Amino acid sequence: MPAKGQHALRYRPMPKLLRRLREESGLTQRELAAKLRQTHVWVHKSETLERRVDITEFIEWCIACGVEPTTAFRELLKART
Repeated sequence: MPAKGQHALRYRPMPKLLRRLREESGLTQRELAAKLRQTHVWVHKSETLERRVDITEFIEWCIACGVEPTTAFRELLKART
């Protein structure tokens, strides 16, 4: 049986990038969660492969961290190669 989407090898760079973006912006999980109107558990699960982040969530995450989404997306593409 194939792995769930968030457990597929091709998805592995995403949570690492999300965490790095948050940490580099100086935000805690709780602070980012407040900006995104989510819970800190939601942020934690997004950073640890427990939940998958869709493209609109990715964009909002980047903006909340003060990062241009296209820049972060390019980083994600590089990480996959």
